Amino acid sequence: MDFTYEALNRQGESITGKVVANSTSEAYEKLREAGVVVTSLKENAATKKKKGGKKVTLADMSLFSRQLAAMIGAGIPVTQAMSTLVAQTTNPTLANSIKEIASDVEGGAALSDAFSAQKPVFSDLFCSMIAAGEMGGMLDKTLLAMSNQLHKDKQLKDSVKSATSYPKMVGGLAIVIVIFMLIFMVPTFQGMTEGAGDINPITQLIYNMSDALRTKWYIVIPAIVAIIFIIVQVIKSPPVQHFWENHKMNTPIVGELISKTIFARFCRIFATLVAGGVTAVKALETAGPTSGSKLVEDAVNKAIEDVENGRTIHEALDESKVFPPMVISMIAIGEEAGSLPTMLDKVAEFYEEDVDAIAKNLGSVLEPIMLVLLGSVVGFLIVALYLPVFQATTSYQA
Repeated sequence: MDFTYEALNRQGESITGKVVANSTSEAYEKLREAGVVVTSLKENAATKKKKGGKKVTLADMSLFSRQLAAMIGAGIPVTQAMSTLVAQTTNPTLANSIKEIASDVEGGAALSDAFSAQKPVFSDLFCSMIAAGEMGGMLDKTLLAMSNQLHKDKQLKDSVKSATSYPKMVGGLAIVIVIFMLIFMVPTFQGMTEGAGDINPITQLIYNMSDALRTKWYIVIPAIVAIIFIIVQVIKSPPVQHFWENHKMNTPIVGELISKTIFARFCRIFATLVAGGVTAVKALETAGPTSGSKLVEDAVNKAIEDVENGRTIHEALDESKVFPPMVISMIAIGEEAGSLPTMLDKVAEFYEEDVDAIAKNLGSVLEPIMLVLLGSVVGFLIVALYLPVFQATTSYQA
């Protein structure tokens, strides 16, 4: 594995470089033997990609945080607790990361540095909380707060997922029905209308699509895959992403759900970090990017500059006109009363309850819309197929 490090040499000068080692602890040992004091050690992204493995879910992280907090609270040393959790963790990717963290700590690395070396398994938020808990001597409480945050984040994502699952399912069903009709139904109707004279353009288009799908599938399928790939790349392009980021919170039907999800996550993460002992500026630096909105992230980055220049947090955030009045008001009250985490938690709970209610109502709103769209697609195909039959019948009777 390749590591990039920052260190102080024997003359006290700051230096940077790379070192190759089988683990983080081995990298620390090599650098100590070289006579330098390591201040930062990160595994290179190219090496991380080679690890692969099963995805670590929010539920996995929440359970790990809660178990580690309970063990540390019971007085069990960190390395022993981590070694115990390796055997109890069912996710192999997470278990491997925990094992490496335990090895690094035993090798003399600080706990926060050991966790940071395991990104992206452990997020910036998680590493910030570990660093704050380690510095403040309240690691168990910080981990418990982190577990609660991850659990809330999972609930929030589940609510959004439940709201969007029905449209995805109906959309997929519509595609399957259309393909089935093109392959099996259209040829039957096409045979019935042979010699019926001129076919209207819409029906002829459907006949052509059916013929292409049945006889030239080796061309059609790669073409469809290529079109989908191009569409995905266009969607991911910076101009489209920039447009979406600037307008997604005002999107009809789902805009309210998106905006409240973003502000709920921002407030919850900000509250968790501040309550865990992280400074307001550091908390904002983490909460902005993890909110899920580039618009919010840019507003927070601008606010950080203002806060560092002496402005209050609520004044700096209000300047952007991105945050809702309720968020600004509650932050102002929290700053004045010295209870910022409590006020932020209240805002987060309010938005989370709203997201849950909106997600449930959204399903009832989208259900008839999707059914109408599905019926319209199928009905359009059927009418287009029957039209030549009606025309032939009418001409015969005439």
